[in-house]
Amino acid sequence: MDTTEQLNDTYFFDRLSNLSAEELLFWVMIDETLKQLGVKDLVGAASIILGNNIVGIPGKPKTATPGTSPASLFFRKHLSYKFRTRILPTLTKKSFSLRGIKIFWVNNLGAFVGRTVPVLGWVILAVDVSMIGYHTVNRYNTIARPEDRI
Repeated sequence: MDTTEQLNDTYFFDRLSNLSAEELLFWVMIDETLKQLGVKDLVGAASIILGNNIVGIPGKPKTATPGTSPASLFFRKHLSYKFRTRILPTLTKKSFSLRGIKIFWVNNLGAFVGRTVPVLGWVILAVDVSMIGYHTVNRYNTIARPEDRI
């Protein structure tokens, strides 16, 4: 519940007093972040971590993406079904930048699932960041004076 009041040119929010408009926005964002984060965020973060190429693989060609992920190792072992042709699109890293992402087609279901794990993690976290921003601006604008609104 908001316990928001205006005092002179400052705001009172959740036991904090004499807040400027910028400070109010900050504390509303912190409150909305705490509301948004939950178990799915742990799944998202774990997916990103488990999907990183941190396991060294000896004998890989120099043109291949170095290393593999724990998720890829697990799913290749437990989902070893192979299609006749490469029909499953996956994303792999050429380097550690967004421009270094390439699409690689595979026929192994385990490889596909293993490479999809970190993508799902990034999607979960991107949705959370978007929702936090949206709810923060809406809530702030209901509290702030018209001249302070975003």
